[in-house]
Amino acid sequence: MINCIIVDDDKFSCKVLESFVKRNSSLNLIGIYSDSISARNVLTERNDIQLVFLDIQMPEMNGFDFIVSIENPPNIVIVSSSEEYARKAFDMNVVDYLLKPVTYARFCKAIDKIIRYYSKKELDNPIEEEIFIKKGSSLVKIKIKEVIYVEALENYVTLVTNDDRFTIHFTMKGIENHLPSGYFVRVHRSYIVNKSMIQSIKENSLDLKVGSGLVNIPVGKSFRDLLLGDINVMAR
Repeated sequence: MINCIIVDDDKFSCKVLESFVKRNSSLNLIGIYSDSISARNVLTERNDIQLVFLDIQMPEMNGFDFIVSIENPPNIVIVSSSEEYARKAFDMNVVDYLLKPVTYARFCKAIDKIIRYYSKKELDNPIEEEIFIKKGSSLVKIKIKEVIYVEALENYVTLVTNDDRFTIHFTMKGIENHLPSGYFVRVHRSYIVNKSMIQSIKENSLDLKVGSGLVNIPVGKSFRDLLLGDINVMAR
């Protein structure tokens, strides 16, 4: 069971979300709050709330300020009547972005995503794991989340971070099995990328944020559908 709360000053939206939560056997509703400050107080008092359904436009403290105010926020699903905040929301690593009026089918898709990738975050968060990579005669420690992309080079792979590049004798399949699938996705026979670093996706390529700039990575035709099915896509 995933403990969740609803934070929204729209009473009708709260009732809809409450009915959806009660119909889903994976969710346990802890409370409904009409303002962010009350919800924040609850999160500071309890550490067992794993999911927040959050509206953006609310009095006193909006949804974005709410997220920033929490040191270690739980999984966040934005529920908004406007799509204009979507880009900023995903930049803040929300799990999903639901447009009102929310259908139960779309709601279930968001919950399935949480169950697949995020529901065990508090107990087992592989993105926080550290690995040691050989560089010259030394072993260098990096966090998995610092890996921006992996590139295959014949019998080697190169792991790229903001600060360095590490080339190791490893197969692409082997390194793919070592990276958590909730955070990394294979986009080409020669590339694996960190999904949180994707800035834009074009027809046959994507842009990754590396330092203060962007790096263009090819997207293979056979991997494109997998990529689009594995990220948050909003379409009219």
